[in-house]
Amino acid sequence: MLEKLWRIGDHICGKRLVVFIRESLPCLMRKGELHISAELEAKLMRISAASIDRLLAPERKKHELKGRGGTKPGTLLKHQVPVRTFADWDNAHPGFLELDLVGHDGGSTAGEYCQTLDATDVATGWSEQLAVPTKAQVWVFEAIGEMRNRLPFPLLGLDSDNGSEFINHHLVNYCEQNQVTFTRSRAGRKNDQCYVEQKNWTIVRRFAGYGRYENHDACACLNDLYVVVREYVNFFMPSQKLIEKIRDGSRVTRRYDAPQTPYQRVVASSAIDAATKRRLKRHYATLNPAELKRRIEALQKKLVKLTARAPGGKSGNRTRYKPGENHPWRRSITKRKTG
Repeated sequence: MLEKLWRIGDHICGKRLVVFIRESLPCLMRKGELHISAELEAKLMRISAASIDRLLAPERKKHELKGRGGTKPGTLLKHQVPVRTFADWDNAHPGFLELDLVGHDGGSTAGEYCQTLDATDVATGWSEQLAVPTKAQVWVFEAIGEMRNRLPFPLLGLDSDNGSEFINHHLVNYCEQNQVTFTRSRAGRKNDQCYVEQKNWTIVRRFAGYGRYENHDACACLNDLYVVVREYVNFFMPSQKLIEKIRDGSRVTRRYDAPQTPYQRVVASSAIDAATKRRLKRHYATLNPAELKRRIEALQKKLVKLTARAPGGKSGNRTRYKPGENHPWRRSITKRKTG
């Protein structure tokens, strides 16, 4: 039963799985996903993280992936976008997001291929992912607007790398007009964007993989997947935040807070209004993590069938995209906001 809960919880570590079990077990039993005795339920609710890691150690060994960056510096307007380092933003107020693009190139950066816009809120860990056909400014700008509509809190700030898809007139003017703080990280300093860099792996690569996706069907399937992943991760996947790092000579001690889901952090925040919290709670009560996991796996199988071959062999079904056209990939990016 522990292995089943671990699979439903996407193979997370013991410290996070403890929180997932205590939060999700009553829901899974209520939805008819699990049928267990009261004695086993009590044991699962009491189990420690150390016991989980010990019991699951043999299974973990059976599961075990790398990427590469394709950011091209955008020198235009860099002087207008101030640099932000790791420690510069207030971690206590929701609404300040780190942005990054993850390329689905399948091992070759030749030609055009889909990109995932990955965004993570620094305070709560709430994340949004949207797939776009290429990293052209117009697609990225449109995806940022859609992402803003999906957030359960006002957008207050954006922090990106130095890529030209972010450092451009469209985004600079948009942030100025909407009073959104716009900053950029230092070149070559990935730790300045540590929150979103972490999600590049734990969400984008874990759920979408390393295949090459380069046509409108693949882009639409990615967005179908992210609609489900959004609810699965934000409402059910607990994470920990670094609260203190102490250096004593060569020894570094890190302290983390108790694992919480982004949903729990949003609900606990005093900066979020009561109406938003009530809406999120109503939506949370309708969700079933096991059903969400099944839907994710079904979409992943569909996505595998849409994987293109990287240039070097013949790459099938490649399409050039013209901004403004009503391509099928839009059917997911424009879905009505949920949660």
